[in-house]
Amino acid sequence: MATYAIGDIQGCYDELRRLLDKAGFDPTKDKLWCVGDLVNRGPDSLAVLRWIKALGEQAIVVLGNHDLHLLAVALAGAPVSKKDTLDAILEAADRDELLHWLRHRPLLHHSEKKGFTLVHAGLPPQWDLAQAQRCAREVESMLQGPDHVELLRQMYGNEPVRWSDELTGMDRLRFITNCFTRLRWCGADGQLLLKEKGGLEQPAAGALPWFRVPGRQTSEDRILFGHWSTIGFLAENNCWALDSGCVWGGRMSALRVRRKKPMTLIELDCAGYLMPG
Repeated sequence: MATYAIGDIQGCYDELRRLLDKAGFDPTKDKLWCVGDLVNRGPDSLAVLRWIKALGEQAIVVLGNHDLHLLAVALAGAPVSKKDTLDAILEAADRDELLHWLRHRPLLHHSEKKGFTLVHAGLPPQWDLAQAQRCAREVESMLQGPDHVELLRQMYGNEPVRWSDELTGMDRLRFITNCFTRLRWCGADGQLLLKEKGGLEQPAAGALPWFRVPGRQTSEDRILFGHWSTIGFLAENNCWALDSGCVWGGRMSALRVRRKKPMTLIELDCAGYLMPG
């Protein structure tokens, strides 16, 4: 049985299936780990959702910002962006079933067996893995419970920017959600710099990629993440970036995850459906 971790799919269904065929993925016995952003921007988000949901326990999915945006649009009346490609899901006969399944996906998956943690975007340097797991469960509990609409309505925004154990209510939940689904850059003190979105070659003054912040509490933990298409596939500091920008004409990347043996990277060139910028 093999385990493959795959970067942001964003509705690129044909590319997903071709990449997994190239990897030799067998849905009857192999595991597929998805770093989130199954939907949006690409042409066939509905097919992606249906196919991955049909994998059942063979698929592990953590939520990304586009997945949460879909839930907010469908369940909490959030405005639709001009760039969104969510209509087919919103109009599907099985939309409620798909949305219920998506709403019950986690923000973090940790595999003791493989020795890896899966998130969409990142982790603030102040959290160790145990705290990250506790924080994920806080948001997951509300998202999967009767008050999920309130969370989906209030999750948008960049504040607060710094973690404190004293944070409460929606400020706390919004900070946690932003870390798991939007984080790229931090200050050396751990402040979230959510407006920064560029690649690694020209960082803003004082900005550090979250996985390079000195003293990061998860530096000894192996973390798989997506969300950052402008850096492509990257492996450093016990972190593996898997979003290679398929929807933008980059690549779709999958990594065969092994605990001890060398890991294998499988990539597919993508024609792209949007122009960067």
